[in-house]
This record gives sequence, C-alpha cells and structure tokens, in this order.
Amino acid sequence: MEFVDYARIHVKAGDGGRGCVSFRREKYVPRGGPDGGDGGKGGDVIVRADPQLYTLLDHRYKKTYRAERGGHGKGKMMHGRDGRDLVIRVPVGTIVRDAETAEVIADLDAPGREVVVARGGRGGFGNARFRSPTNQAPRFAEPGEPGEERDIILELKLLADVGLVGLPNAGKSTLLSRISAARPKIADYPFTTLKPNLGVVRVDEYKSMVVADIPGLIEGAHRGAGLGHRFLRHVERTSVLLHLVDVSDMTEGDPVENFLKVNREIHLYSQYLAEKPMLVAATKVDIANPQKLHSLRQYCHQKGIPFYQISAVRGDGIDNLIRDLFREVQRQREGVLNRA
Repeated sequence: MEFVDYARIHVKAGDGGRGCVSFRREKYVPRGGPDGGDGGKGGDVIVRADPQLYTLLDHRYKKTYRAERGGHGKGKMMHGRDGRDLVIRVPVGTIVRDAETAEVIADLDAPGREVVVARGGRGGFGNARFRSPTNQAPRFAEPGEPGEERDIILELKLLADVGLVGLPNAGKSTLLSRISAARPKIADYPFTTLKPNLGVVRVDEYKSMVVADIPGLIEGAHRGAGLGHRFLRHVERTSVLLHLVDVSDMTEGDPVENFLKVNREIHLYSQYLAEKPMLVAATKVDIANPQKLHSLRQYCHQKGIPFYQISAVRGDGIDNLIRDLFREVQRQREGVLNRA
C-alpha cells in the first residue's frame, strides 16, 4: 500500500431544508390556520481518527466531500428530516488545518478523536412558527441556511516512541528489520527509504516500543530539499531520537561532520525537535574505518552524548542499545504522565 501523508480536500456541510407554507384544511375545522413544518438541519462534516488506517491514500483521489442536506418541511406540522453527518476517516496522528490560514483545527492523536470541520445549515422555519395575534395566516416561511464550506489540509505525523535519524544509507532500515518484524526496502543506493516505516520492538513479554525509520536527511532539508519536511514532520512526534552514523569506508566525509550536518537541519527546522533526548549509534562496525569510529566516539564522549557501536548485520551491540533506548523511552513516558 502506498504511503501518503498529506492531502488537501474540500468539504461542504449539508444545507438546511426549507420551511413549508401550508394551512390546515379540514371539513369541520374552521379557520384551521398555518401548519407548515420546519426544514431539517443539514449534516455536519466530521473528521475522525481511525486506528485501522495508516495512510491518507484515499484522499489523494477523492477531493470533495459533501454531507447530506436537510429535508424540507411539509404540511400538518411535519418537519423535514435532518441530513446525515458525513464522517471522514483518517489515521491516528493526523493534524487538520484550515487551508487558507494554515491554522490547526485539531490534532487527532488518539483513536476515536474527532472534530467537526463544517457545520450543517439550520433548517428554515415553517409558516406555523410565524403565527401571531396580528398575523393569523402568515404566507411565508424561511429558506434553509447554507452549510459551511471550506478547504482543509490533512497532515499525517507518525506516532512513534523512537525516530531513527541520519543521512541516507546510514543503516536505519537494516536496523529496523533486525529489531522488529518490519521489512522495509533495503539497498545500497541513496534514498532507498522513500516513506516512513514503523516497527514494534519487543523488549520483553510485557514491554515494547514503536520505532520509526524515517527517510534520510540531506543538507537543506529544513527548506524542503530532498525529502525535507516529510522527514522532519514525522520525527516531530517521537519522544527519543536515535541518530545513526555510518563509520565504514563506504561512506563519504567525516562521521562527526555528517552527524553535525543532520543535527543542523533539525535545529533549523524546530528548536523543540532539537531538544529531544538523543542517542548516537555508530553503524556498520563490522566493516568500520578505525579512525572514523574513534573520532565519532571521542566527540560523543566529550559532549556527553550516549554512544553505541552496532552492526545490524551481525547483531553486535544491539541488545545493549535496545535496553538503554527503552529505558529512555520509559523516562519520557513517565514525564508525560507526571505533566498530565
């Protein structure tokens, strides 16, 4: 299934039904008077988070959503039926924005959470509503009010405990496939990962965490270069970042400079993102360049950054990394509970 994390759609709530102009005409009821019923309310357009969905793919092809209009009023004081609400289902983690102002309407970050994005129009009053001592036979009724109409943006941000960050080919997909049941595409060319992948990592029988393999980052990503904002958008929700740095002879440049390059993009995009706890793992240590490994280890120790050496292919250092990563995730979860 294709992963789609952005969609712009048009929503139109149902119009209210017309009120009715009607008079009672019964054989033995003189001057029966007005009996026109009210129109029904138009249906609302609701966006609801559904845990069964993982992509916004449906909204790439269907761009317009209309709720049902309200029924018209009838004689004998019969009111029109209310229009049915239209529910648009989206994945958990979807942010709903107004397309014109970019204002956040709602953050649907829990299953079942919903927001009304367009309200149905009120039904018009029938002529029975306008009867008065001075107007015994009103010959008018109200039209229904139009339903709200607007363009909205749906933006999916993955919900994960750990975000794997690093340059293309740093080994993120390989690590995710090693520690979880996820099977991301793996190859030896840049941008193998074109969409985020999620994997559940089981620490023991009762403990687990969700890890996201995010597309690789290049210089200028905060301005949208490469996969740019798609990378950074998904990593925003994670509570811990695991920065993978390739220390093999196959990678170009100095590993410390590569590490700083990615961090620079994160800082430029969001200070909030830059303040998240970060662990660093030197990858591909089974074919490591000793000088590169030493320089990265030394830099991390000087800066007080937790440092690990791993080989996802052989499994070196994986257990130790997972244990400490989960410990940090637990710390972040407890912090959220304490603030609640």
